Amino acid sequence: MTYNKTATLALGLSLLAVLWLQCGACLASEEFLEALGPREFQFPKDHADHPGFQTEWWYYTGNMKTADDRTFGFQLTFFRVQLKPRPMMTQSPWRTNQLYFAHFTVGDLENGKFLVAEKAGRGTLGIGGVSFDAEEVRVFLHGWETVIRKNVHYLKAGGDDFGIALELVPQKTPVLHDDSGLSRKGPAPGQASYYYTLSRMTSQGTLRLHEEEFKVSGLGWMDHEFSSNVLSKDQAGWDWMGLQLSSNKELMLYVLRNKDGSLIPFSSGTLVESDGTALHLSGEAFVIRPTDFWVSKQSRARYPSGWQVEVLPYRMNLRVTPTLKNQELITNQSTQVTYWEGSVRVSGTDAGQEVSGSGYVELTGYAGEFDLGFQAH
Repeated sequence: MTYNKTATLALGLSLLAVLWLQCGACLASEEFLEALGPREFQFPKDHADHPGFQTEWWYYTGNMKTADDRTFGFQLTFFRVQLKPRPMMTQSPWRTNQLYFAHFTVGDLENGKFLVAEKAGRGTLGIGGVSFDAEEVRVFLHGWETVIRKNVHYLKAGGDDFGIALELVPQKTPVLHDDSGLSRKGPAPGQASYYYTLSRMTSQGTLRLHEEEFKVSGLGWMDHEFSSNVLSKDQAGWDWMGLQLSSNKELMLYVLRNKDGSLIPFSSGTLVESDGTALHLSGEAFVIRPTDFWVSKQSRARYPSGWQVEVLPYRMNLRVTPTLKNQELITNQSTQVTYWEGSVRVSGTDAGQEVSGSGYVELTGYAGEFDLGFQAH
């Protein structure tokens, strides 16, 4: 892996943020806004930030290829963390109530290489932040950014060794998960997030590896989620997957795990039909069985590494396989969490018809408890 080192000041601030986040529920007080009921989303406004909620993230992934079929995967995620429930009453440009983090990866799938970069900074002095007007939404941190204009998302990120400059165009309307975007993660009031997805985005642009630059195209995925109190003290992490099928359908599933390894009944998912219709899936509607495992030489974590997925009401039977075994992020320079986030390929059947596809899988809580107090998905 290759890590992009952030400035000493930003690193110090990020470490303070991690210490704060590890208080978890003790700081997720009722003074923060909470996801308590269904929300009436308004776009493009809701592509921007939601101050008052403790944590928020904008998550992009995609699988792409060149004209001669060289394949790549990418992830670019921005995190916003609010330190106190109320805005700071100060005129100083140095004071801020917001911290920002970003993770960026590229998988060179043909050559078996996985590259990682990360950033951290304060939401002030143009270092990091979110801007919104009638023309665009911009989320940025230390030169990395996503800019949303009308029906196009522009992504830019990179360092000395690799980078991307991409345009992503949604092919379907935003998918509001669970109950009109209210995604429950547990039984307590407010133990939920507001969560929507752009599940199929055509993408094109350039991808750089060292001195080589490639023209690439493919499919992308975007998640946007915000909350204040998601995981309980007994929950260790989650397994999440977003799959794009050749039948023009998409599938989002997640299972929540307790520290004792048991599954939490609030696991759920969404099946997006070819016409964009979103069908909610309860935890009883699907089964995810690991078919293999991989042990990291760096963290010693043992991750599932292959899955058999059944969506029972719709007769889906899918095999999900990582394109690379090692797609682990160890984010010592930003959020200080270790997780697996990687490109996967899909094969199987949908109502008896053969399908193929690609997607991304996220696995947290395998390299120690994931107790930052916010869901990275």
